[in-house]
Amino acid sequence: MNRKEARENAFILLFESECREDETALEIFEYATNECNMECDDYVKDVFFGVNERRKEIDELLEPNYVGWKKNRISPASRAILALSAYEMLGRSDIPAKVSINEAIELSKKYDDEKSYVFVNGVLNAVRETLKLS
Repeated sequence: MNRKEARENAFILLFESECREDETALEIFEYATNECNMECDDYVKDVFFGVNERRKEIDELLEPNYVGWKKNRISPASRAILALSAYEMLGRSDIPAKVSINEAIELSKKYDDEKSYVFVNGVLNAVRETLKLS
């Protein structure tokens, strides 16, 4: 599995977390890997469980950049994509911020509303500036 496929699997798990708030991260992960045969490498595990462990920190980083939006009005797909990319910027020094943002835009174009990628791009570029990343 290449990184693009792994990122997509991590997104799918994070999306499930957004939609199935009554289940733990471990329950979602076990269902996806055991029942749905989702392929999960170290990257997928790191991102999925890392986002869940650092959710408060990630939300505090993202929410000030939701200019004109409340979190509950943002689609679950966009919330999952934003969390994934924010986690990469915070916790994955092996992934340049610009790569993370570009991959988030591609996920947004594929899985969300046709215009959501503009919002995702704006929020993530603001996060990149806040973190002083190139």
